[in-house]
Amino acid sequence: MSKRRVIPGFGLSMGFSITYLSLIILIPLVALFLKAATLGPAEWWFILTSPRMIAAAKLTFGASAAAALVSTVFGLLVTWVLVRYRFPGRRLLDAMVDLPFALPTAVAGITLTAIYAPNGWLGETLAKWGIEAAYSPLGVFIALTFIGFPFVVRTLQPVMEDFGSECEEAAATLGAGRWVIFRRVIFPMFIPALITGFTLAFARAIGEYGSVIFISGNLPMQTEILPLLIVSQLEQFKYEAAAVIAAGMLIVSFVLLFLINLLQRRLSWQNR
Repeated sequence: MSKRRVIPGFGLSMGFSITYLSLIILIPLVALFLKAATLGPAEWWFILTSPRMIAAAKLTFGASAAAALVSTVFGLLVTWVLVRYRFPGRRLLDAMVDLPFALPTAVAGITLTAIYAPNGWLGETLAKWGIEAAYSPLGVFIALTFIGFPFVVRTLQPVMEDFGSECEEAAATLGAGRWVIFRRVIFPMFIPALITGFTLAFARAIGEYGSVIFISGNLPMQTEILPLLIVSQLEQFKYEAAAVIAAGMLIVSFVLLFLINLLQRRLSWQNR
C-alpha cells in the first residue's frame, strides 16, 4: 500500500511550479528581450556605450559592490554579537536589523536625505570636514548599504546559530589563541554564507530605486543610477531604449551572480 502524500505528486507540483515561474519571471523577461530586439545591434551598441550609460553603470555596479562588501563585514560583526552574547536590548537590536525590510524605500530615501543633507543632523557635521554625503556618490553608497545590510545578517544568523563551540574548544585545548581560532576555525566555516549574503545584498542594491533617488540628487554623469536612467527613458516614451538598458543590465547582473555562485560552490566543496 502506497503512502498517502500530504501535497500533490511530483507531476502536478512541477506543473504548478513551472506555470507560476513562467507567469512571474520567464514571460516578463522574454517580453523585455523581445521589446529590446526591435532595435538592431548598432542601436544597442550606441545606447549601451553612450557616456551617460557608462557613467550610470559604473556608479550602479561600483556602489552596489562596495555597499555589499561593507554590509558583509559589519553584518558578520552584528551577527556574531546577536548570536554569541546575551545582553539587555538584544531582541530590540535583532528587530532593528529587519527595519530596512519593513520600511518603504521612498521613506528610507527621504529619511537618509534629511539626515545626511548639508543642513541635516549628520550631514552638517560631515560638511565641516569637507565631506558631502547627500547628493553625491557617497549618498548612493549609504542608501545601498542601508537596504542591503539585513540580507547579510539574516543569511549568516542561522548558520552561526547551528555552529557549535566544540571546534573552538578543541582548538583552544591545543593552544590556539582567539585570533587563530577565529581565522583558522570559525571564519572558513562562514565563507559560503558570507558569499551568499554578499550576493543577495549586491543583487538587491543593483535594482534599488526608491531609497536612492532622493539622496543621490540624480545628476546625469555624476549621481545617476541605471534604474533612474531607465525611468527617464520611459518618461520620454523611449520604450525600446529603456528595454535595451534593462536587458543589458540584466545580462551583466546575471553573469556577475553566476560567477559569485560558482565561487561559492567551489568553496563549499573545499570545506567538505
